[in-house]
Amino acid sequence: MQYRKIGNSQKIGQSGLDVSVITFGAWAAGGWMWGGTERSDAVKAIKESYEAGVTSIDTAPIYGQGLSEEIVGEAIKGIPRDKVQILTKFGMRWDLAKGDFAMHSKKNDGQAIDIYKYAGKESIVKECEDSLRRLGTDYIDLYQIHWPDKTTPIAETMEAVAQLIQQGKVRYAGVCNYNADQMREAAESIHLASNQVPYSMVKRGIEAETVPYCIEHGKAILAYSPLERGLLTGKMKPGHPFSADDHRAKLHFFKDENLKRVNAFLEKIKPLADDKGATLGQLVLRWTVEQPGITIALAGARDARQALQNAAAMDITLTPEEIIFINGHLNPLELVS
Repeated sequence: MQYRKIGNSQKIGQSGLDVSVITFGAWAAGGWMWGGTERSDAVKAIKESYEAGVTSIDTAPIYGQGLSEEIVGEAIKGIPRDKVQILTKFGMRWDLAKGDFAMHSKKNDGQAIDIYKYAGKESIVKECEDSLRRLGTDYIDLYQIHWPDKTTPIAETMEAVAQLIQQGKVRYAGVCNYNADQMREAAESIHLASNQVPYSMVKRGIEAETVPYCIEHGKAILAYSPLERGLLTGKMKPGHPFSADDHRAKLHFFKDENLKRVNAFLEKIKPLADDKGATLGQLVLRWTVEQPGITIALAGARDARQALQNAAAMDITLTPEEIIFINGHLNPLELVS
């Protein structure tokens, strides 16, 4: 495994946080929007992933409405706290109708819930305490606003996180799904370590503004959904059956025509993966973290086998010529909306 530093600052006492280049993404572990979860499998996946060098885990309260954080807390028991990096989030409430309405949804048990994007100061303080309790820890390494909340001034949100840092409950501040302008505004109130944004071979919109901003200002980019929710593994074929509560069924990426086009592209780069003794998913993960500005890739897993496969992506290398070869087949790829 390789590690990269985020959160570098000129401030005394801020030397940065080392995170594993493949970070365990614990959304699916919480089951919510993924057709449920098997808790023991998720715990084992995190534990074995850690043994393979994946020391960083990204979660959020909304993932299973607290379940994902509880699973992470269970999985890291017994691991020295300074050997694991916990990345979690705030700003999505399913238990409070306040802020910017996000969506109607359902819990894993089928109970209907309404979710709001809300990042007011008092809410952040409460969320932090709840997360610390579920995670079984007294501090969070990277605390990230999950989505922009247009009802709360960014300065108010960041001042609340700064207070938590001062209290020792949070080490570093990050954002998720922020554009460059929002990052600039947030940076007026706090030292930002990172921005967690969607990025994959078929979703590269951040390359226009967000990546250049982060490179210029030394901010880490945590790429989520680098395998585009399984699309880029080559395992999904036209007609793939999704369960009723699997959110992917409604995404255009998984239309039969797009599955055909993506799989045709993957077949073209498969010989390279075969030459390296790697899966397509591993090749895609390695490509992702070699892109300009991309610091780490978040990779989810439902079981230990998937987790270990993800970790092993860092065992392969890509030469500049091989990246050019991949891009040569990738750049003409167009998906239908």
